[in-house]
Amino acid sequence: MKRNLMLMLGLVAAFAAFSANAKGDADAGKKKFYTCTGCHGIAGYRNAYPDYPVPKLAGQNEGYIVNAMNAYKAGERKHPTMRAQAESLSEQDIADIAAFLSQAK
Repeated sequence: MKRNLMLMLGLVAAFAAFSANAKGDADAGKKKFYTCTGCHGIAGYRNAYPDYPVPKLAGQNEGYIVNAMNAYKAGERKHPTMRAQAESLSEQDIADIAAFLSQAK
């Protein structure tokens, strides 16, 4: 029993490490980010609710984007629009968008 539990935990850890390290495709990410430019591509844009400046994401660290999107997806970051957007994305989508943004100027 203990051996099976250890094997299962090992497989879960390996899968989590693989998922967390999905390699992004910047070209695919550029296409997937298109919808996001309505807010994140406008200089000086402010969100209506809650009221704050919407960050420009070009050049942002790839790992930061992945972590932020996963936090929105999990509800750990609170923003209804971003949560809805993140929930619709797969891990590969997030990796692709992060790869594109990290290379964007």
